Amino acid sequence: LILAVLSLAVGNLIAIMQTNVKRLLAYSTIAHMGFMLLGIGSGVVGSDTVGAVDAYAASLFYVVTYVVTTLGSFGVLMLASSRGFECETLDDIKGLSRRHPWLAAVFLVLVFSLAGIPPTVGFYAKLSVLEAVVQAGHIGLAVFAVLASLIGAFYYLRLVKVMYFDEAKLDAPLDCGRLAQSVLTVNGVAVLLLGILPGPLMAACLYTVRMSLSA
Repeated sequence: LILAVLSLAVGNLIAIMQTNVKRLLAYSTIAHMGFMLLGIGSGVVGSDTVGAVDAYAASLFYVVTYVVTTLGSFGVLMLASSRGFECETLDDIKGLSRRHPWLAAVFLVLVFSLAGIPPTVGFYAKLSVLEAVVQAGHIGLAVFAVLASLIGAFYYLRLVKVMYFDEAKLDAPLDCGRLAQSVLTVNGVAVLLLGILPGPLMAACLYTVRMSLSA
């Protein structure tokens, strides 16, 4: 649990100072792993058997959905790049909504999920971990995690502000391949659908945890 707290604090503090989007996403991974460790730690410390299973399942759910969301986010940055131009900094995604509205919309959904904003799956993932933490009796840790999430939401929403409200650094429209667009569209839709209907995936996580513990 101490490692979880340190991960949340250090990851968010470093990420909030970044102007390089890829580094921001990379450092924010530390904070997200802190959330995962909160779930695992709550299962190990202070939970009965049922509570431990729920906590481990919440952590597994968090990891699975985070990986899906992060892969999509880096995919957007790759598509936003072009020959001789690498999309990396906040300046590089300025006005993306005008250069490629679809790409910006997908990135918006993914960023909302990373920030834990409903109805995306990121919200349900964080809520599940917080419920496990509270169930284990760690109210103070839950409050700290919520505050850390608010810090995370700030630097994630800064990406949205830059995409939709700042003037574009480049005026040329982006030409994204149909296959890549289709893959990212599926990714974005999955992030929304899993947020609205998380039951099947959570059931799969619970089943996996139970099978692992009984093995």
